[in-house]
Parts: sequence; C-alpha cells; structure tokens
Amino acid sequence: MQIESKLPNVGVTIFTKMSKMAHEYNAINLAQGFPDFPVSPELIDRVHHYMQEGMNQYAPMPGVPILREAISSKTEHCYGWKPNVDSEITVTCGAIEAINSAVSALIHPGDEVIIMDPAYDAYEPIINLQGAKAIGVPLRQPDYSIDWEGVRSQITSKTKMIMINTPHNPSGATISVKDLSELEQITEGTGIMVLSDEVYEHIVFDGQAHQSVLRSEALRKRSVVTSSFGKTFHATGWRMGYLIAPSELMIEIRKVHQYNTFTIHTATQYAIADYLKDTAHYEDVAPMYQTKRDFFLKVMKGSRFKPVPAKGTYFQLMDYSAISEKGDVEFSEWMTKEIGVATIPMSVFYQDKQDNRVLRFCFAKNENTLAAAAEKLCAL
Repeated sequence: MQIESKLPNVGVTIFTKMSKMAHEYNAINLAQGFPDFPVSPELIDRVHHYMQEGMNQYAPMPGVPILREAISSKTEHCYGWKPNVDSEITVTCGAIEAINSAVSALIHPGDEVIIMDPAYDAYEPIINLQGAKAIGVPLRQPDYSIDWEGVRSQITSKTKMIMINTPHNPSGATISVKDLSELEQITEGTGIMVLSDEVYEHIVFDGQAHQSVLRSEALRKRSVVTSSFGKTFHATGWRMGYLIAPSELMIEIRKVHQYNTFTIHTATQYAIADYLKDTAHYEDVAPMYQTKRDFFLKVMKGSRFKPVPAKGTYFQLMDYSAISEKGDVEFSEWMTKEIGVATIPMSVFYQDKQDNRVLRFCFAKNENTLAAAAEKLCAL
C-alpha cells in the first residue's frame, strides 16, 4: 500500500533511542526522564486499597469527583484561585494527552502556534497533526529566558496560541512574575490562547515560587494549564495528569478527550485524591530534588563539563565544549557506547537543530547512580 505519512519527518523519539542504546551497552541511563527510586509505599497501598474495594470499572469521563475536588483545593492552596470542579478540571492520561487533546480541540488547519525554541519534542508534531504550523521563538542564551520582543515579532493574524513550559524541559529555566506580565500584555485584547505546560510545577529550586499562569486572572481566562502527577509523585509509568481551563475551552477539549482515552485508571484517581490531603506530599518534592541536583553538581566538579544553572525540573544541562568538538548527537552516542553514560543531546529540541555542544542529564536518580555516572564522566 502507498501510505502518505502525516509526520514524514518524525521517527522514534530521542528518549526511546537513547534508552535503547543505554540498555544495549549497559550504560547508566541519565537520558530519559524517569526516576530510579520507588514510589511512596503509602500511595501504592492506597491504589491497592481501592482496587480491592472494587474501583476497577470506568471512572467518569472528566475524572472522579473526589480527585477533581482535591485538584481544585490544591490549586487554591498553591496559586490562590479555586477552579470549578465540574467545568474547569479534567483528569488525563498524563500531561501529554492533555496537551494533545487541547491542541486537537482548539487549533485548526492554517493556524499558527508560537512555541519556545528549544521545546519539548512532542509539541511540534502535535501541532503539525492539526494542519497547523509551529513558530519557534529562540530562547535567550545563556539563561534560556523568553525573548518577548521575539514573541511579539512572530504574532500574525494566524496566531491562535502561545505555548510556554515552566519549569522548562529541557533547560531547567523558569519564568518570572515579569514574564507573566509580558504574556498578559501580549495577549490582551486578542483571541490568542495560552497553553502552559507546568508538569514540573512542584520542582522549583532555591526557595523560588512557581509562577503559574493560574496566578493571573487575565491569563487564566484564556489559558489551558497541564500538570502531571507522574512527575510530582515520581510515578511516570502511571500516566496520570490533568488540565485546567476555562469552561468554554474545556467543553471543546473534553469532546476530544472522550474519544481519545475517555477515562483514566479509576483506583489510582481515588488513591491520589487521598494522597493530596497532605500538602507535604507535593511541597516536599522540590527540596528532595534540589538535594539531588546539588549532589550531582558536587560529584561533577572534578569533570571538564560546565553546568548550566537549573532553576527547576530534574534535568541538568552540561556544556562539553572543553572536552570534544563532536556534534552533540554523535558525542552522546559515543558516551553511551564508550563511557557508559547515556544522555540527551540538546540539538534535538531545536527546530533548526542548532548544536551548542550541550547535553541534558536527568538527575532523578539515587545518589549511588549519580555518583557512578559522575565517576565515569570525570574521567573524560
């Protein structure tokens, strides 16, 4: 058969490729962003409890009411605003389904969506699948901050959405109160929607507060915000996320969601609702990851890698220009095979594949894993 691909330039993701290589060469996997330490036994026990209680059939399409109530309360606790439980919250199959459903519902052929470059690699294909175009605005170097004049210069009559990601994957940068103000000014009086990917909202370092668009009354009227329980509770394989949006947008998003995943694992929804009652379960996440970040930086001090400051997420960028002139894809593959440490090359996150000889390391690992990786890397 002759098949015309909708994504002719897309293959397997870099995460799949590097994790496969890590397995083949028995390398320490600091590439794909998954923790190698256990999920809370208390949370696992709650899932088991609800499975034993018979919560094993379809949940309501938007999510079980008790979890949506818990999400609403958590949002108010964190950001000072309480979304409507019935019309403004939907539980999704991870944040990626939330993003996919939102873009599918709200973006049409010929539309333009502004993304920040480098961007998480799923954004552009999801936009392209709608017959729309992703317009990349380069983040400023060396801090990966948003160039708001650059954003303004790319807005046209076709611009329907601006996508931001904070804390930012892959760089670890975060946005500020001033950034929120800039976004307010740019979108005021327009029909431009905002999609804010905030899956690392509870992994912000050095005493800084996460600046969610939900803090802004003006922005939350036009914004879709995606979050991830998988990231927060280091249970990435559970694929548990949610989105918050004004009711007029949520109506359209749920039309797609109901024919996409329809509903999400019931027992886990009830378990997370219980787990959210103790705010420490998400408020203690940032200090835990900051300890890991600081440990990784400490054990890497003896290396020739130059760290780029990470303000959030569980990723640390490292400049290797003092070590090799190889391109970052070639160098990351070489390190996996010859040094025994797998990472992610930064060029894959850029539309133009620019190569600044920077790699992304995941430090969501046990200290012994990080120390073993650092020993290999310091030998370079």
